[in-house]
Amino acid sequence: MRIFGTIVGVVLVLLGGMWTLQGSNVLAGSVMSGQSQWLYIGLVVVAVGLVVLWWFNLRRPIR
Repeated sequence: MRIFGTIVGVVLVLLGGMWTLQGSNVLAGSVMSGQSQWLYIGLVVVAVGLVVLWWFNLRRPIR
């Protein structure tokens, strides 16, 4: 389960990072480039990805 969470978290961080860069018009050549809504969506997806990574990898089991 830990590997699955890590994969999902990394994919979310990478996808959100790409959307953030497209929304801030750093990555051009897409319909999403330069549209601020994708900047905000990307930031939220990155945050969710980081929470998923924390949840599956860094928290200690409750005993």
